[in-house]
Amino acid sequence: MEAALVRRAGVPFQSIPAGGVHGVGAAHLPGNLWRLLRGYFAARRILRVFNPHVIFYTGGYLAVPMAAAAWRYPTLLYVPDIEPGLALKTISNIANSIALTTDESCRFFRHGKRLVTGYPVRPELAHWDRQKGRQRLGLEQEGPALLVSGGSRGARALNQAVMDNLPALLELAQVVHISGDLDWPTIEGVRDRLSKAQASRYLAYPYLHEEMGAALASADLVVSRAGASVLGEYPLFGLPAILVPYPYAWRYQKVNADYLVERGAAVLLENERLADGLLPTVRNLLTGTTQRQSMRQAMQGLAQPHAAARIAEELVALAGRR
Repeated sequence: MEAALVRRAGVPFQSIPAGGVHGVGAAHLPGNLWRLLRGYFAARRILRVFNPHVIFYTGGYLAVPMAAAAWRYPTLLYVPDIEPGLALKTISNIANSIALTTDESCRFFRHGKRLVTGYPVRPELAHWDRQKGRQRLGLEQEGPALLVSGGSRGARALNQAVMDNLPALLELAQVVHISGDLDWPTIEGVRDRLSKAQASRYLAYPYLHEEMGAALASADLVVSRAGASVLGEYPLFGLPAILVPYPYAWRYQKVNADYLVERGAAVLLENERLADGLLPTVRNLLTGTTQRQSMRQAMQGLAQPHAAARIAEELVALAGRR
């Protein structure tokens, strides 16, 4: 998905072979190690042609072969999640600077210059407010709106819980549902079977690009997974959240969610409780204006809208060394 998004932004894109080693079974490990070796030589070829002034890493095993090939270049490492993965921990040993979303990440790094920058968000998101966002999406200006987002590929358990409770959710609020591509045919079919009154309160999309800011600005409450973007986008809009961490990977999303929950900005809903817990949790927060307002203030207090500029300044400073 990164390739499609980068090309959509008009930025030249090249990839290299790579594979994970942490938590990979013995059957897949030799193949992934071979891909990492191939990635190292591919990275060297890219470096010879592109000859960068500075290298910017944001994690993932794709970064490891590049880091091995580019150890002589000025390097900035950015840690999106609160807890870094193995790739980021490895690269941190050669990074000149390490930019962090929150100060909670400082404990994972003992070496290098550490900067707490916040999570960078697209500048166009700040152009949206509640009125413009609702007008763009065709939502009524009055009454609560619930945003449900499973990310670009979607979250099947989250989508299923919404479908199982959709009539009741539509009685509580207008619903903007970003399902992801995987479940879109099913979501589209359910939408087409709604009554006219229900359909007017239900906006479903496989994914949003330019209109994502409109959806965030329009909502009174969001239900989503807890990927790194929740640490930047929700604070920017002061958006109270019900977070459902993805349970079938390492604990990155759980740590992100706990950070917001502990500061009163979000409510945690475990994946195994999603089917029965979604509707009462949404109802409790949409009808509990005082709690939701308190969550909104707590979320706004975590906003760092100039994170991208801080990261860019550090990149420019490092580039100047060359």
